[in-house]
Amino acid sequence: MVAFPAEHAQVAKALCCTWLASGPAGTGERTCHSGTGKMDLERIREAAERVARSEGVEVVDVEWKVGKQRFLRVYIDRPPGPTSQIPAGSAVSGISHRDCERISEQLSVILDVEDLVPGPQYILEISSPGLDRKLIKPADYERFVGRLAKIWTSEPVRDLKFFEGRLAGHADGIVKIAVKGREQEIVEVPFAAIRKANLVVEF
Repeated sequence: MVAFPAEHAQVAKALCCTWLASGPAGTGERTCHSGTGKMDLERIREAAERVARSEGVEVVDVEWKVGKQRFLRVYIDRPPGPTSQIPAGSAVSGISHRDCERISEQLSVILDVEDLVPGPQYILEISSPGLDRKLIKPADYERFVGRLAKIWTSEPVRDLKFFEGRLAGHADGIVKIAVKGREQEIVEVPFAAIRKANLVVEF
């Protein structure tokens, strides 16, 4: 747990949002009071992407979880580029606490002004995707070529609906994976058939 410095504790007038006293490493959290409109997760993602672009990062995923508390989680990443210190294929995102804070500060205002999250209080959490990050876009399967991953499909591929192995790329709508234990065998999985996928943490 990482405590944010006292100077980061603040109240945004429009949202009545307060930085939490502590939060997981790599995250920024706000407790927010929302409006009464209808929530549209796609519009929330579009708003998050506008903010992310302005800060030079990208949105990886947006999740809405309801339990004892309501959580809106936005995962952000700083992909490798010509000036980046992050090597290609690395799951290290390069996202800092300050990145999370800036995104949270700006996005919380947009969520309130555009009334994108209806109902009672919720927590807005901005986080890096983690070492076991989800693989969502076709480009992810290219970026992480050589990394160990797990893939679940919505329909059988070669009579299987689960694969674990090293990613071998993506082209023309097909994800290639060298199946664990049979590395010489490349299985081709239609991207459209993938239900979920994520990297596997290796030590």
